[in-house]
Parts: sequence; structure tokens; C-alpha cells
Amino acid sequence: MKWWLLRPDDAAFVYAGPIMWGDSLFLPPRAEQIMVMPAQTSPTRRWTLEEFYEARDAAPQGVRYELVDGEILVTPSPHWTHQRIEAEIFVLLHAYVRAQDVGEAFMPPLDVLLEPNLVLQPDLLVVPRGVLRKRSDIVNRLLLAAEVISPSSARHDRVRKRPVYQRNRVPDYWVIDDRAQVIERWRPDDARPEIVSEQLEWQPEGAREAFLLDLPKFFAEFLPEDD
Repeated sequence: MKWWLLRPDDAAFVYAGPIMWGDSLFLPPRAEQIMVMPAQTSPTRRWTLEEFYEARDAAPQGVRYELVDGEILVTPSPHWTHQRIEAEIFVLLHAYVRAQDVGEAFMPPLDVLLEPNLVLQPDLLVVPRGVLRKRSDIVNRLLLAAEVISPSSARHDRVRKRPVYQRNRVPDYWVIDDRAQVIERWRPDDARPEIVSEQLEWQPEGAREAFLLDLPKFFAEFLPEDD
């Protein structure tokens, strides 16, 4: 997608990817395929959490804004196939974690705050039981985070966000690639992912039985036919 970031001097430029401090968040009514151009005029100062929330609250809705290592990552609205895969896996995870009484499953938008000046919104997440009790509680621990990748988000999901989940010891991080019909599974100490193409098995701490997902069957049922 083309992201038109309007600076204070009203000089617009095209940029895709991390947004540096000082940029405003602005999206035109019609967005096209992603195009990458470095923001040569962006200052080196990084966004604080307060600055991020202020900018996000003033920005148009319909896209995802995340704060990672002082930079804002922008992800455009996904394709309907992405939404279908996300929703169907959520239904399965939601039923599983409730039956096992290990936590709660959520979909975005929901901020995850694992460390200061970090705001993430994974496509799918499981919060351990007991973390969310009062209205003032925040999501600061995860059993699982998962992203359904798209052409515009693949680098963010694999390169930018994956090390953040690992350094915060999130037990499982899944990169769901519906085009390749595999799940890249990362654990905190992994240097390379486990590539799951047949049956995914996940048994979080405290669960009596494992969550099982037959990937060939799942993708065959929910992915559309190729054009």
C-alpha cells in the first residue's frame, strides 16, 4: 500500500514501513499496493509510548499501528482470505483454551504491552489465565502470539516482531503462511523456526490435552481456489 505521511510543513511523500518520530499518520481514502521509499527527512529520535498513543488516536482507523523499538509499524487492512484464516483459527483456539482452562484467546485490535515503549497487536493471541481480572489490567503476558502474513506484513512479522516475542519469552509465536500452507513456529531460544506442514500440536503449560490442527485439511477447507 502507499502510505502518504503528511509532515508539519504539508510536504507529502510516499513511505511504507516504520514511521520515524515527527511524522504524522495519514492515509488517503484509496490505498494501492505497497511501495517502499525511505523517508530521508525523518529525524533519528524514536517515538515514546505517549507520543505513539497520541498519534494513533488522531490517525484514521482501519489499519494497524504498532510500536516496536521506537518505530511505528503500519499494517494495511488485510485481504478477506487473511481474515477468514484468522477467524477460523481463533474459533478453534478459543474453544480449546476455554475447555483446558488455561487462558483466553483474542483477536485484534488489542494492545499487548510486553515491555516499555512496545505496543503489539498480533492477529491471534492467548493470554494466560489470571492475567486479566480487573478493568485496569493490561495484556503483558502471552501463551501464544500468531500472525497471518500478507505481502505487506511478512517482513514486519518475520524480522521486526519475531525477535521481540522471543526476547520476552513468549512460549510460542506462529507465522501462518496461507500461500505456502505452512506455519513457522518459533520458541524463545530458536535460531530457526520449526516448519509445520502436516499436523500442528500445541500444549501450553497447564493444559491436559494438546491442541491439534491438521493443516492440509484446514487450508483445503478454508482457502479459496486459485484464479
